[in-house]
Amino acid sequence: MKSRQFYFMALFLTIAGIFLATAVFARPRTSVKNTTIREENPKGSKNALVLPYAFSTESMGFTMGVGGLLKGYGQEQLLLGATAFGSFDDAVGVFLGMWDYSPSWAQRFFLGAQGMAGHYPNQRAYAAPFYKPGTDRPGSNDSDKDDYDEESGYDNWTDFKLEYVLPLGSARKDGLFHYKLKGGMLQSTPVGGKVWNPVKSGVTNLLLRQFNRYRSFETDEGDIDATTHPVEFAISYNNTDFPPNPSYGSSQYLGVTHDFGWFESPDSWTFVEFEASKYFSLGESNWAKQRVIALNFWTGDTPSWEENTNADGNIEVSHRPPFYEGATLGGFYRMRGYPIDRFNDRSVIYTAAEYRYTLKWNPIGGISWLRFLQSDWLQLVGFVEGGRIANEYSLSELFSDWKVDGGFGLRAMFAGAVVRLDVGFSDETTSVWAMFGHPF
Repeated sequence: MKSRQFYFMALFLTIAGIFLATAVFARPRTSVKNTTIREENPKGSKNALVLPYAFSTESMGFTMGVGGLLKGYGQEQLLLGATAFGSFDDAVGVFLGMWDYSPSWAQRFFLGAQGMAGHYPNQRAYAAPFYKPGTDRPGSNDSDKDDYDEESGYDNWTDFKLEYVLPLGSARKDGLFHYKLKGGMLQSTPVGGKVWNPVKSGVTNLLLRQFNRYRSFETDEGDIDATTHPVEFAISYNNTDFPPNPSYGSSQYLGVTHDFGWFESPDSWTFVEFEASKYFSLGESNWAKQRVIALNFWTGDTPSWEENTNADGNIEVSHRPPFYEGATLGGFYRMRGYPIDRFNDRSVIYTAAEYRYTLKWNPIGGISWLRFLQSDWLQLVGFVEGGRIANEYSLSELFSDWKVDGGFGLRAMFAGAVVRLDVGFSDETTSVWAMFGHPF
């Protein structure tokens, strides 16, 4: 039994560490602002954690690092995080992040700032500056899985967010919520879920976001750069009962991202997206404290997209996002059976379904010397996904020749937060993803 308990501890410490090392992929972009008080730890919502970790990936090799988190210090909802890591394959990175700082003069406003600098030995890009007519552009829906460039290089980024919680629905009196949990299950009043009405239920956020990303690929012919400096405007509505781990209700997100061609950005571009999720509770069972069916839909288009034939007869695409932004599929959140940004084009449609089975059995929670993890539950997950990218927003094309994958996951709740380990299977590869929070 002790070896099994140690396995679970090591597994989820590794997941927490990988979250710190890959926070660039974190979702959602908006969230319901909250503090969490567990019945098992009623003294307060302050949490501090320092973790060494180790993992191995194709792009980084065997990697070791240390990370730390502070929650509830200075402000009860404020979260601070940092990590540094390195590998024997010349991967190195440093990350700093702050989430949900509320200025004293504007309590419905919340600020977030993150930044990371890193160098990686095997960065992969399913992209090309041009392609020949009659051929499949790298990263397109019918492109070859081996049609990519893989080189060492930098991936540096910063991300700044300003959110405003509208005085509507459940947030009409206060933009900050206090969750009371027992065994990881919500005991306080649900945020929403019973009636879809932004005026009476749920939480509506406005988002202003500015982010910057620089990626380089060190080839024999010289460095190739991909840089972007966009601004995003969005509105979200979360009408679920418990946003960190919903069991019923729904959420919607509408956003517009635009790069003005500032600084090193090679071109201007615009991307419009819409996402919706729906959750159905199936109640308890003999072995489960909660059973949930979760559904997700996402679609987007790049109206600025232009294709032209150059003097050599090749097709060049302009006014488009870099291959890692906009209409992309593959990676931590969408099409988990494929590599990160495996598919990228002008338009996209994506769907997913998950069955989340939260066990009554919790091997970590019963270990006295691991109480600092504040483990509440383990969750088994099965999922299927389907999606399509295309070079125009045509429903007849977007709903044909879909890519499909599926897989399973093991998730846990620590101190009111969800961590996950997902394994995805597709016709091209098997991928393993560790991350903080549900994919939707």
